[in-house]
Amino acid sequence: MSESDGDDLQKRLKRLVETIDIADVLTEPLTRSLATLLEISAAELNSDEASVLIRDGDEGDLRFLSAIGKVAEQLINIKVPAGKGIAGFVMSSGQPMAVADVGEEGAFYSEVDRRTGYSTQMILATPLSHNGEVIGVLEYINRRGDPPFEPFTPSEMDRAAAFALPIASLVNAYESAKLFRDLGENILTNDSTDDLGIVREWLSELRDSAEHREMMDLAVLIREVAGRGEAERVLCREMLESIVRYSDTKSESNFLTL
Repeated sequence: MSESDGDDLQKRLKRLVETIDIADVLTEPLTRSLATLLEISAAELNSDEASVLIRDGDEGDLRFLSAIGKVAEQLINIKVPAGKGIAGFVMSSGQPMAVADVGEEGAFYSEVDRRTGYSTQMILATPLSHNGEVIGVLEYINRRGDPPFEPFTPSEMDRAAAFALPIASLVNAYESAKLFRDLGENILTNDSTDDLGIVREWLSELRDSAEHREMMDLAVLIREVAGRGEAERVLCREMLESIVRYSDTKSESNFLTL
């Protein structure tokens, strides 16, 4: 490989790492927003626990992405096998489901309770859909307070479906950012690399550099401004475009156009 080819490869890898790390920065506020919406919607439905499950792999398994309640931390990343449980039914059918007594519902998947120590008695589950595709399941478990619990009502099922719309949008954004990040990480850690140790050392030095940290700080600032409202987003875009035009002496383009 010539010196010019090596420089070009290094520039491409640098852009890739920057894009991966920015994608990683962007997933954090999405998960926080998911938790916030779960808190708000659970309070609206007087529910004790709420969670979001998403597809995990190509076999149809589900995985807990976000949760609030007593066992929220234990739920994260627990998997539900394809077609199992009420969430599996809702995922495959695309239809909401409310169960007043899970002990009388044969589809109930008790393994999650066994692993967390929680006692599920009733469930309201509704699909998360984006662009006509079911991408996950939103669940509400039990009521707040002590049993016996009042069953979830049809109007509460409608309210859960309304909350499912913005939650599905957040899940889709999270999945898109995570997919790109994971793809990049796979490229960078592929065992076919001639000298993996050297590449990893270079990546470590890059991510520890002041320039890279400053770029991540800028990504966070842009994220914060963009989250404040449409007027702020427009102003932010105009300012950034002005800066790009002003500094258009460089011919570098971002990784996506390389």
